[in-house]
Amino acid sequence: MAGYEIPEPADRKQVADPRSDQQAAEDARPSCDPAFRHGVVVGFDGSTSSERALAYAIGMARRTGSGLIIVHVANRLPTTVWAGCEPPVFVDVPDHRTEVLGLELACADYLSEVPWVLVERGGDICHELEEVGREYSADAIVVGSTHGIVGRIFGSVAGRLARRAQRPVVVIP
Repeated sequence: MAGYEIPEPADRKQVADPRSDQQAAEDARPSCDPAFRHGVVVGFDGSTSSERALAYAIGMARRTGSGLIIVHVANRLPTTVWAGCEPPVFVDVPDHRTEVLGLELACADYLSEVPWVLVERGGDICHELEEVGREYSADAIVVGSTHGIVGRIFGSVAGRLARRAQRPVVVIP
């Protein structure tokens, strides 16, 4: 019969379409500027190794004709000590370093060659770089190598990122 719909019974279970879950996950993802889709993500904290990584990422973005997503991961400090099975609680510490880095980058002549955006995140550096890479569907993540005793003891960010990332990771010495 045209113009008549049979109502679904209230107790009838609907089968979930796996594609709808995937679509819902993509819809929940924060929107990003389409100009930076398939760009180059670079971790930047103002250190010498991150400046070298930024220089390489600029060249990579220029050669591929894509945008540059500069990521600064702000500090998070544990407020409790690991005690048995109780996980530590983390507090976001205001990091004014991101503002300073943003001003420095805005005044830099070498960034005038490519479109770029500065993204601030808080948390684990590896996780946040990969998350930004996923959000922007980045073609690569560029990071500087870690020098020093902390990197040797706990493992470097570059090494951990290379093991877990879902996209190419370029480590600049």
